[in-house]
Amino acid sequence: MPEFTLLPHPDRPSLAVTAIRVSVARDGNTLSLRYTVEGDLDRVRWPEPAAPARTDELWMHTCFEAFIQPAGQAGYVELNLSPSGRWASYAFDGHREGMRDAGAVPDLGWTSPTLTARVDLAEIGGCDWRIGLTMVVEAIDGSKSFWALEHKPNAPAPDFHNADCFNARLPAPAAR
Repeated sequence: MPEFTLLPHPDRPSLAVTAIRVSVARDGNTLSLRYTVEGDLDRVRWPEPAAPARTDELWMHTCFEAFIQPAGQAGYVELNLSPSGRWASYAFDGHREGMRDAGAVPDLGWTSPTLTARVDLAEIGGCDWRIGLTMVVEAIDGSKSFWALEHKPNAPAPDFHNADCFNARLPAPAAR
């Protein structure tokens, strides 16, 4: 399982989190993610546990995210994964264009400081994937930091939807 380290946006440092590591694996059309957060976790505002359900605007609070783009295509899928157990999946035709609910339904696990997720992405399977790994961290004082594999240089604000920052790669399964 390759492991990646997320970086905070330079204009939005965290008061609580010192590191976020993400392990990624692919088995056919199934994506597996394991996010591990390090730091003063008592200073993070963690969402309260809730029944698993599709929920919009999870990114407004502490939320793990992944953006999966079939190689060579403009469209992509966004996953929002909350430690509460709530989730959202969206499909886009291009950079923030054509947003609609995606069919992906993740299976989440949360044991502080680690979130795990498995999700079938058959709707974009059969090809290599470019992946953006991100996280929004809300501190108990309400401030937010924005973490990603890469942030566009000199960008005044984080843009997790920027495909130039989808730097993890997972090849399509070999034909049998």
